[in-house]
Amino acid sequence: MTTTHQRSAKSEAAASSLVTFAAVLLFLAGLLDLFQGIVAIASDEIYASTPNYTFKFDTTSWGWIQLLLGVIAMGVSAGLFSRATWARVAGVGIAGLLVVASFLSLPYYPVWSITLIAMYAFVIWALCVVRREP
Repeated sequence: MTTTHQRSAKSEAAASSLVTFAAVLLFLAGLLDLFQGIVAIASDEIYASTPNYTFKFDTTSWGWIQLLLGVIAMGVSAGLFSRATWARVAGVGIAGLLVVASFLSLPYYPVWSITLIAMYAFVIWALCVVRREP
């Protein structure tokens, strides 16, 4: 009986650590999106021009989208630190939206977009793999 209890305590500690790491990662990625949005709003010349890209956005409107998503991601990560169930659900949702946003900015900054997609994919995985706390 003791080994089962020890395994359970170890798995709960690992799950808690995984959610904390996902919260930190979501906060940092949201902060980077916030800065990316501010840069896009402040200066239109920062982003490379891709005239033949299917998804064309005005740089200022794209900056507002990035800024808004970044602020929401940072807010959701604060909820993840308190272990709220709503924050885990919202975290998966906002990370999914940010994956789509990073995909749409792929032609402008491919390496950066792929890095952010990987970060958000890890956040989604970490929030989905951990069982709900009682």
